[in-house]
Amino acid sequence: MNSTGKVIAPPGALSPLILSCLAATWLVWGSTYLVIRFALAGFAPYFLMATRFLFAGGLLLAWQLARGATLPSTRQWGNALLVGTLMLGGGMGGVAYAEQTIGSGLVVAFIAVIPLLLVVINLAFGTHPQRREVLAVFIGLGGVLMLTQGAGLRASPAGLAAITVGTTGWALGSVLAQRGFALAPGATGFATEMLCGGVALLVMSAVRGEPWHWPLQTGVWLAWWYLVVFGSLIAFSAYMLLLARTSSSVAASYSLVNPLVALILGVTLGREIVSTWEWFAAGVVMIGVVLLFWDRQG
Repeated sequence: MNSTGKVIAPPGALSPLILSCLAATWLVWGSTYLVIRFALAGFAPYFLMATRFLFAGGLLLAWQLARGATLPSTRQWGNALLVGTLMLGGGMGGVAYAEQTIGSGLVVAFIAVIPLLLVVINLAFGTHPQRREVLAVFIGLGGVLMLTQGAGLRASPAGLAAITVGTTGWALGSVLAQRGFALAPGATGFATEMLCGGVALLVMSAVRGEPWHWPLQTGVWLAWWYLVVFGSLIAFSAYMLLLARTSSSVAASYSLVNPLVALILGVTLGREIVSTWEWFAAGVVMIGVVLLFWDRQG
């Protein structure tokens, strides 16, 4: 048990449930980036993400209320609107927009820098990193700069700008959620975040003048349902359980695995082209992320 009273599973004592949750965050989240690209064949980017999170958030909140959970307070709804707008509106909206012109594997390789951005943003709150963390940030950000020089990202300035804004929004929202802008407890908080983020995405979609139509292609609908059920409901719930029952480094281990999964799926199933330089740059980013989590205690 740690200082907050949370029960922590000892190393080497990973139960089947914990292993299943790790598989969900590693494989499911890693696969959603390619699935987003498939769904974009029939949906406008912000409308895709809006409907995904509104539907998933509505289902999750209805489930929580049926189990006897109480509705969040006005303050918690306000926090959910702020965090959801940053993380889902800016973060996932930026991902979907970028994937119109940038391969899914390169997108997730870029956003692997999020754990390093968290270290930088926390400086504003007086949390000073260790020397190893400073080194990790410089290596990871250097890898991102190298990645932006590859053909895949350099060919789309608008996509690169979108994923940069999205990555920053996700990281900032993550920090604020832990710094006085707490959500409702447990899955109810995630449901409100998805609902508020979905509303923000719908507003962004309207401002951009996106068409609000439902596609008829079977493949697009299957991709949308995959994002709702597996990407939003299962993977988010699994991540919450990992935060509750394991160390933070174990819970955040998805950031080490997702880029590899996304790059492999993008090259094989998505037929995306990743140059040798881009593979190398992604490897440099991952060195920084591995160094950040090395021997970290939850």
